[in-house]
Amino acid sequence: MLAIRKILVPTDFSDCSQAALEYGRHLAETFGASLHVLHVVQDPYTQPWAAEAFPAPLGDLLVQWEEQARTRMTDAIPEGERARTTIVTQIGSPFFEIVRYAQEQEVDLIVLGTHGRGPIGHMLLGSVAEKVVRKAPCPVLTVRHPQRTHVAAA
Repeated sequence: MLAIRKILVPTDFSDCSQAALEYGRHLAETFGASLHVLHVVQDPYTQPWAAEAFPAPLGDLLVQWEEQARTRMTDAIPEGERARTTIVTQIGSPFFEIVRYAQEQEVDLIVLGTHGRGPIGHMLLGSVAEKVVRKAPCPVLTVRHPQRTHVAAA
């Protein structure tokens, strides 16, 4: 029997991520699972241009970004579902932090929005979703089309 006890929904607040959150919420309700919503604040110092763009320490700014993300995630979860929802922010590389969180928390399913970029965008920007699918310690459900929902209204 397939037991889904923990569902992780990473979000970057895009339309695709919002669609993935809807799937994750409904799956959590269906399976009686806990929902973990994760936002990774990209550490700007990991970017090649960071030394020139951010000469001063960003400590307070990163804390503000995390607080804003926590507020947005909390607002996206209906009040009645917040008791079984864990809201988490991390600072780092999105792909790495998503996979690490899934491993540490023994997540059973990751529900992840994907932007569906074309080959040029993928080559230039990479794909967090693709990397997560390849390295995740559990199954990954990718959600691409927010305009086409399969989640039935309650």
